[in-house]
Amino acid sequence: MSSEKLSLAVAAIRSITPEVKEFTFRNANGVTLPSYSAGAHLRFTLEVGGARHERCYSLLDAGNRSNLYRIAVHRSRQSRGGSAFLCDTVAVGGVLECAAPRNDFPLSPDASHHVLIAGGIGITPILAMARALQAAGSSYELHYVARTAEAMPYRDDVASQFGPQARLYFDHGEPARGMPIHEIIGAAKKGRHLYVCGPHAMLDATLALATKQGWAREAVHFELFANAPREDDGQVELQLARSQRTVRVAPTESLLDALLRDGLDLLYDCRRGECGVCAVNVLDGIPDHRDYALSDAQKAANATICLCVSRAKTATLKLDL
Repeated sequence: MSSEKLSLAVAAIRSITPEVKEFTFRNANGVTLPSYSAGAHLRFTLEVGGARHERCYSLLDAGNRSNLYRIAVHRSRQSRGGSAFLCDTVAVGGVLECAAPRNDFPLSPDASHHVLIAGGIGITPILAMARALQAAGSSYELHYVARTAEAMPYRDDVASQFGPQARLYFDHGEPARGMPIHEIIGAAKKGRHLYVCGPHAMLDATLALATKQGWAREAVHFELFANAPREDDGQVELQLARSQRTVRVAPTESLLDALLRDGLDLLYDCRRGECGVCAVNVLDGIPDHRDYALSDAQKAANATICLCVSRAKTATLKLDL
């Protein structure tokens, strides 16, 4: 991973759907931007209301032929600060700080056929993958679901660029009416790789079905595009055993953000519940596990929690911090 920091100037902003905006950036310093592969993302450091927020957004393209970066941002109704700040406040000419592109969701060089599955704004890395595979003449198929046609980002681009390789689905708020995941995944076959990016529920269902169908873990690739708070999330009180402190977590912030706000120096990386770097020991209370890093046995034991996405089923959690 590159530690290079970039200053990106907003070159253009356009609305993709009523809830999604696309941002085009150039290097504010005028030099060539680093190249990247399909599936890469940018991690921005945003200053919002006197607090620092780190947010990751996937890049819409691959390579860097234009010397421009493009991302798409869904304006969450329960934004913790990132999407609301970008969509409501940032304007053309503004400058944002981010790390150089990083790819935790790359295409596998071992795959002979790629099955791409996207839900909503999860199309952003999948779109870059499909473009790269099409340009390389590789075997692939793209399945993309959204609530309605009007709410589907890049619907026309997907239909026109990928033709019969792409299938579009609209569930109108009823997942059972949408994408036929069981038929799409099918039985595991050598050389067939699965890539999925979208909402938590879709990701959970797809990964569970792939496991049931006998897919090898190394053939299943995924990325959670957001870890927005849920409507029923309440305040959580964190009791820190070693530092003898109490930290209160608001319904709209993550446990990790609250601890960082309170001055703790913690290890973390992906912020999407995938890497497990932010996991800490739980001494009392019951976690509400929302990560993909801990095993089923670890989750059942309730002795560890990934701070970046998980919350609590009890009003208080006592942590070994």
